[in-house]
Amino acid sequence: MIEIFNFPHDQVVSSISAGGRMNRDATTPGANADAVATLSARGGLFRKYVVMFGAVVSLALAINGASDMWFSYQEQKALLYRIQRGQAESAAEKISQFLNEITAGLAWETQLSWSDSTLDEWQFDAVRLLHQVPALTEIVQLDATGREQFRMSREAPDVTESGVDHSQEAAFIQAMGHKVYYGPVYFIDESQPSMTIAMAGVRPEFGVIVGQVNLTFIWDVVSQIQVGKHGQAYVVDAAARLIAHPDISLVLRKTDMSSLAQVRAARTAESNGAADQPLQGVDIKGRRVLSAYAEVAPPGWQVFAELPLDEAYAPLYDSALRSGVLILVALALAIVAGLLLARRMVVPIRALHDGAVRIGSGDLAQRIPIKTGDELEALGDQFNSMATRLQESYATLERKVEERTLQLEIANQAKSRFLATASHDLRQPLHALGLFVAQLRGRTAAADRKRIVAGIEAALSGMNELFNALLDISKLDAGVMTPKVTEFAVAQLLQRVETTFAGVAREKGLALRIVGSSAWVRSDLILLERILLNLVSNAIRYTSVGEVLVGCRRRSDALRIEVWDTGRGIPQDQRQYIFSEFYRLENSDRDQAGGLGLGLAIVDRLCRLLEHPIELSSTLAKGSCFSITVPKVSALVEIVKLQAAAQPRLIAPDSSLVVVIDDDPLVLEGMGGLIRSWGCSVVTGHTEGAVLDGLAEYNDPPDVIISDYHLRNGKTGIEAITRLRETLTASIPAFLMSGDTNPDPLREAQTNGYTLLHKPVDPAALRVMLTQALRRQPVTHAQ
Repeated sequence: MIEIFNFPHDQVVSSISAGGRMNRDATTPGANADAVATLSARGGLFRKYVVMFGAVVSLALAINGASDMWFSYQEQKALLYRIQRGQAESAAEKISQFLNEITAGLAWETQLSWSDSTLDEWQFDAVRLLHQVPALTEIVQLDATGREQFRMSREAPDVTESGVDHSQEAAFIQAMGHKVYYGPVYFIDESQPSMTIAMAGVRPEFGVIVGQVNLTFIWDVVSQIQVGKHGQAYVVDAAARLIAHPDISLVLRKTDMSSLAQVRAARTAESNGAADQPLQGVDIKGRRVLSAYAEVAPPGWQVFAELPLDEAYAPLYDSALRSGVLILVALALAIVAGLLLARRMVVPIRALHDGAVRIGSGDLAQRIPIKTGDELEALGDQFNSMATRLQESYATLERKVEERTLQLEIANQAKSRFLATASHDLRQPLHALGLFVAQLRGRTAAADRKRIVAGIEAALSGMNELFNALLDISKLDAGVMTPKVTEFAVAQLLQRVETTFAGVAREKGLALRIVGSSAWVRSDLILLERILLNLVSNAIRYTSVGEVLVGCRRRSDALRIEVWDTGRGIPQDQRQYIFSEFYRLENSDRDQAGGLGLGLAIVDRLCRLLEHPIELSSTLAKGSCFSITVPKVSALVEIVKLQAAAQPRLIAPDSSLVVVIDDDPLVLEGMGGLIRSWGCSVVTGHTEGAVLDGLAEYNDPPDVIISDYHLRNGKTGIEAITRLRETLTASIPAFLMSGDTNPDPLREAQTNGYTLLHKPVDPAALRVMLTQALRRQPVTHAQ
């Protein structure tokens, strides 16, 4: 758009005479016509806006329609699977009940031994059993040695005391060993599916009763299952042979179903323990089907319920067709809306273009009449104002360029003011530092100097707090912080909270109540403590009257740690923003030492890192509650108390030689002076070469190397440390410092086994790190 309103440089220069007067006849209309023709060749704004608007809307509609169809497909598939799975499970339950009735009847026959019953009694019971259980075609009574004592069949005469030895048959052996035996499915006369069920007596001497079961009765169960309009259900045995099907002829032909993909997949899933999954395959008629199955225990059979895919997904196809029609209608409406919007946008732009061409051709009396009430009208007013100024002044082209540059500078200054306002929390301590330093330049009493130093330390502490919070957020966003999950008592955290905030709450006139808990949780102790401390700190900061309560609630296998306050509450429209960076609730009576607006942002990121859900409930004028859900574990038998690590003591400085490498002279001077004040010898330099020159005065290699990460000429501190170690042929302890919070240096330092401290570094932290290095204590992670 800006190219349309720029005046050609030669044209403007030729329009200004040597004496500073405007030459209205110096412009060439043909040049303007050529420019318009060029713009038309590239494509008008109207067409571009319409195409862009239509493309964006089409893409959005396409993505929305595709996502809707995808989720509808998944939901339809899951629903159908649940229905078919339920049907299969119902059939499996009926078949199991059918088999249980048979085993219950056989169990009745095993109450007495053969010697305790008369032939007539046993024959009477057997006839009654055959009458009650039509599926039984034959009953055989075996004594404790496996010899046949009686046989009754529906199709053959009864046989008494034949003495046939069945002791080596699987039915007798398995029944005696496991009480009940379910045999494999076999076919009588190559057509009738049958199986053997054997039941041992309540005592070993009672023997075994063996029943032959006709499985065609299961057809009644399968035939009653209605799977959609064209679906079907069937049963296969452990060898994948068909034993029940609506088409009984397939059963009588001993149809082998192992060639079907869904049958193979079901058997594989059962063996792998992943049975609850929908299956797709081709049925015995060659139709693609959606299949679900259920296991019939204990025979190891499987009941399948199948529905043709065409029928299963018919509602989805109809939904997709309706969605497509709606998308086309919406697209047409979007195109019409694009045309209208583009027209309203392009007409004023064309008027601006035409007016700019006339003004550029020297017609300074031309005015651009635009009444749109928006930025375009303001732009037209600017053109009109520019023409007025050109009429009133004969300034040179260079001055006009300077004016335009000045306008850009004003815009940049406005942006800078905006950024300065956004960085208020950083500029406040800097401003305080400047004031304190100015006071130190004059004569001050000892008490005033002590007060000023305390103020400087407080300002530096505020800056460090902000930098550390930003660094924590950077680490969390970069994914370089790895939690160390352990099991510990939550009482440790609650005691820490009470110790940390009891005095603060008392000074503010608040009651801090900690409800103890004996629960144990699984989490990172340090990170979970950081979360809880931030939440309690916020609760105390935003509560003026009342109390802050911290307690726990047990929820099955989890523990909810809750922080309640009686503050003014959080408005509903602000709850979605409170976990954002630098967001603080509007509170005119909040003290000036309020938070940075980063605490809840860190809490949110830490909770997501630890996979601990955080919830918020709040009522205006009554208070708020933040809760974190943590996995609960069983308490250990022995509770090991954590002993606070002893503060490291600096090694005798007389024998310590420290090398400091940094490309900033002020940092070198400050670091060198500080470490020398601790009694160490220090060699400083901008590069490793300068350090080697300084080490020439010493006979021994240095005890530790401290290097900035970014050095001159694009080198890194890792390269400098490596070269010093190679040159001095010594494995010298070293660590890095950097003011760059980008995660890449942190990852590289971690990869190479170095600790990376981020500037500004607290002197106490620097001394601890130096002591660890001097003691050659390995550091395995970056800070």
